[in-house]
Amino acid sequence: MKNGIMMQYFEWNLPNDGQFWNKLKEDAPHLEEIGVTAVWIPPAYKGKEQNDVGYGTYDLFDLGEFDQKNTVRTKYGTKQELQDAIKALHDHHVDVYLDAVMNHKAGADYTEKFMAKEVDENNREEETTDAYEIEGWTGFNFPGRGDKYSDFKWHWYHFTGTDYDNKTGKTTVFKIMGDGKDWSSGVDDENGNYDYLMFANLDFDHPEVVKEMEKWGVWVSRELDLDGMRLDAIKHINDEFIKKFLAAVRKERGEDFYAVGEYWKQDLDSLDEYLKEERYKVDLFDVPLHYNMYQASEHGRDYDLTKILDGTLVQNHPTLAVTFVDNHDSQWGSSLQSAVKDWFKPSAYALILLMKDGYPCIFYGDYYGVSGNPPVHRGIIDNLLEIRKNHAYGEQNYYFDHPNTIGFTRVGDEQHPKSGVSVLISNGENGDKVMNVGKQHAGETWKEATGNVEETVTIDDEGNGRFIVHGGNVAVWIPEDAPQDPKQDARKDDAGEES
Repeated sequence: MKNGIMMQYFEWNLPNDGQFWNKLKEDAPHLEEIGVTAVWIPPAYKGKEQNDVGYGTYDLFDLGEFDQKNTVRTKYGTKQELQDAIKALHDHHVDVYLDAVMNHKAGADYTEKFMAKEVDENNREEETTDAYEIEGWTGFNFPGRGDKYSDFKWHWYHFTGTDYDNKTGKTTVFKIMGDGKDWSSGVDDENGNYDYLMFANLDFDHPEVVKEMEKWGVWVSRELDLDGMRLDAIKHINDEFIKKFLAAVRKERGEDFYAVGEYWKQDLDSLDEYLKEERYKVDLFDVPLHYNMYQASEHGRDYDLTKILDGTLVQNHPTLAVTFVDNHDSQWGSSLQSAVKDWFKPSAYALILLMKDGYPCIFYGDYYGVSGNPPVHRGIIDNLLEIRKNHAYGEQNYYFDHPNTIGFTRVGDEQHPKSGVSVLISNGENGDKVMNVGKQHAGETWKEATGNVEETVTIDDEGNGRFIVHGGNVAVWIPEDAPQDPKQDARKDDAGEES
């Protein structure tokens, strides 16, 4: 994604008014204008209720078309409105990535009886009871859709676990028993085996499940003319299935069909191993970088900024890392809340939007606001997007040499006149740093582009400049054309008349 910018186009607290796809359609020209090249849209199919954000997935084949769960539309609108929005985005050269929630199903149509064992929630490999019969919500026959698009019906044996026994009212993690059934391999080893996450958990070792899910992937990518997918909760899904799924979809849509996986873990070794298993054919969100920025915002001047890229995907797999500041899972009130504090967000966005490596993803909540409240950071993000589009090109030099003031430069390239950028980030006192922007900029005057610093900098014969930043802030410097000061011209004219 050469200089591409993704936007996660939703947050948890959007209104349930069915107007979201229409809003997205109307926003397409603006997204193109600010340089967004792809949007990650929310789960677009029928959830267990109309207000569901989409992660309580009921019917993947119902994109807001059938009367199911007491509604035709989803929270976001109808299938036709979604297709219209995607066409508008494509008309404005914006790709569309669907959030693919394949780990589980919710809101079953009826219960079924089957054998199961209870397991320790903190170690799913430890069975805490003998097998006994439970009554689980595992029957899906989609009465509102019938057999349109797919005649597949889901039963208990298509799942590895569930969390509720309707017979006793007990809630815990139940491991479903049957011939050859077990937790999946190829999942994260947290909690012993992290196959089970929530609701009725799909069994990706079952051939019927694999076939149906591959069929859905091909169908939905064609039906919506998708350019890619964001794969939800992949640390809970058999990694072999993800390989097969992407191969099936790419056979239909082309090898450049994009995929980014959500593997929510700070441990770089686990992410390394996953990328290796997937043969490096899927990107991953840079969760370690998010947590580094979160810790930086929490600890202020006590955080060593020289370590902000340590243990991150963008440092170790720069072409496979999707860098982000926050998303719906990290925003306040969510299950993984770890929102970067407001004071540090301009610095965090400057880092992901202006450095050379990574595929940056802007969060809807940061740009458009959360719960209908006015956005706090839209102005600075717009500013940084403009700088990225016009100036953030060329090779990069790092100056991560002080715990409270770090910087980097991009030297620009010949294809983008006046390109080049110098970035300084402080989490302590005012700072300054001599940084090199390339000899080709010798003699130029550079200005600070965010309005945080009034002084200009002159680049010396070696391409060096002494750049400054105010405490706890970010400063972004770009080349400036020789200013034509009207007051200076007026003074010259007056002097000429007097003489």
